[in-house]
This record gives sequence, structure tokens and C-alpha cells, in this order.
Amino acid sequence: MTRTPARPLIAIPARFAATTSALRYAAEVNARALIESVWRAGGEPVSIHPADPSDTDAAARLARFDGVLLPGGGDLAPHRYGATDTHQSVYDVDDLQDAFDLEVARRSLDLSLPLLAVCRGMQVVNVAQGGTLEQDMGGPRGEHRHLIHPVSIRRGTLLEKATGAEKAEASCYHHQRVDRLGEGLEVTARAADGTPEGLELPGAHGWFTAVQWHPEDTAHEDAAQQGLFAALVRAARGSSE
Repeated sequence: MTRTPARPLIAIPARFAATTSALRYAAEVNARALIESVWRAGGEPVSIHPADPSDTDAAARLARFDGVLLPGGGDLAPHRYGATDTHQSVYDVDDLQDAFDLEVARRSLDLSLPLLAVCRGMQVVNVAQGGTLEQDMGGPRGEHRHLIHPVSIRRGTLLEKATGAEKAEASCYHHQRVDRLGEGLEVTARAADGTPEGLELPGAHGWFTAVQWHPEDTAHEDAAQQGLFAALVRAARGSSE
């Protein structure tokens, strides 16, 4: 009997939810669209508990996985990137979530684990590498929330190879953006207003790309967006062999 090859394990840090419709308690969740995008690509999505990095070895936890996906979520606490003031628009800050996500970003890169970072995930990687964020892009007229807009992708990047495109329609939901780039990072995509929409780390040993938008929103109907998840899973298959 022919056995189906095992799906590569893709670790996805869970997000805290105060309430859910079907459970009696607070929950740890990930967006269904994100999970389904990884599954369609042939991966086995696994939500992992955001434990305090000072109490557990994140590197040891991640070592059992073949790839990592850092998802979207609330804002990072501004003090994480050296800001002394907090803009009034900053929301859903969670200190434990910040500490865990930053540790996951650092350890994934240290371990050369294939890593795809989405929206907040891209901002987390930038901060983990010593970069900063613009706390607010200018209110409703300047932010990229509830918006699908074109982004230009640099040729020759992992992002271009994954999407198969030099332009893509990006489904965005963010009011913050990368300000100063973290060490070694380069911008791989931009919106028409100049907002960095993609980051990579040239010279990194493992596969890594990040996008400021939410590819899972349209991946079920847009091959370029689904291509990001397919590229992560391909890289994860390679790391598990």
C-alpha cells in the first residue's frame, strides 16, 4: 500500500481571544483562512501556545517543526522598539504575545527554519532585528485598513518567486508600518504611497519572506497569494528531508 507523504509541520503562534462563540472560556485562536491556506498548500498547520520565553525554551519547542508562520494580530508595544510615547491609535497590546512572537522570530531565523511572516508578523521580525515602526500612518486617510491595493514586487526576490508576479493585489488591514529597517533586512515590495509591503533577509541560511498584507484573505481565489503558502510548505519539506 502506498503511503501518503507526511505533511510538513508548520508552527503558528496562537492569538489570545477574550471570547469565542462556541466556547465557555477565553481561547487561543488562529484565523481559519490562514489555517486553510497552509492546508491547501500541503502543510499541517499547528497552533502553538504563547508561553513566557523566560519559562520555556522556544528554540527547543520550534526544533520539532519544519516551518513557521508568524500571523497578524494586534499592535506591538511601542517600548519594544524604543519608543517613549504611545500613539492613541495603538490597540490590542499584549506583553506575553509580544515577548513570545519576538522570541519565535529570533529563534526561527537562528535555526534557519522556513519562515513566512504576515502583517503584524512582518513588523515583529523587523523589531526582532532591531528596527522600528511608525505607530500610526495618519488616520483613516492614510492607513491601509479594509483595503485591497496593488503592490510592486522587486524582481529576483523570494517574494517574486513565491507569487510569480511583479505586481500583486494585496488585502491590507494595518495602521502601522515599518519605519527604520532592522539589521540586514531589505524591502521587497512597496505600495504606491511608498509603504514597505515586503521584507527579506538576503544572505540568511533559511527561507524567509514577509508581507505587510494578509495573503490568506484572497488565497482561495488568487494563485499569487496562495503561492506564498505553497513556497513556505516547499521550503519546509526541504528542511525536513
